[in-house]
Amino acid sequence: MTAAPHLLIVWHSRTGGSHALAEAAAAGAGRAARLVAAQDVTPDLMIAAGGYLFIGPENLAALSGAMKEMFDLCYYPCLGRLEGRPYATIICAGSDGENAQRQLDRIATGWRLKRVADPLIVHTDAQTPEAILAPKTIAPGRLDEARDLGAALAEGLAAGIF
Repeated sequence: MTAAPHLLIVWHSRTGGSHALAEAAAAGAGRAARLVAAQDVTPDLMIAAGGYLFIGPENLAALSGAMKEMFDLCYYPCLGRLEGRPYATIICAGSDGENAQRQLDRIATGWRLKRVADPLIVHTDAQTPEAILAPKTIAPGRLDEARDLGAALAEGLAAGIF
């Protein structure tokens, strides 16, 4: 019997919000997940995964630099090798998150990934420089949503639904 393909959870966080969401998603997915910080992701890790959950902050109306760097380093080595694989996203944002979400979806479209869950955008309501730079605490209900998303992705991969 072959093991089910694993879920690669790629995350970046400066103030803790995205990291907390990634940890919750990994807890939901259990042993079916591999949680890897964006700066440690390699094309080989991407190719070995069966599906993806990308979690990161929106910075200045775009993906964080570390998430973008991960995509920059992996994009061409993975091009033509990930088609049809499932993905989902969680964006942690002060008030919007839509631009980072669109940017990530455009990259996923280039890889021909298949979105399998609605985007999850978690607002922290940070609007002042002090609040933006402060450590983030994510509401328990939002962490539950991340946990449920991780569990659903892992179950879908294990069952061969995606």
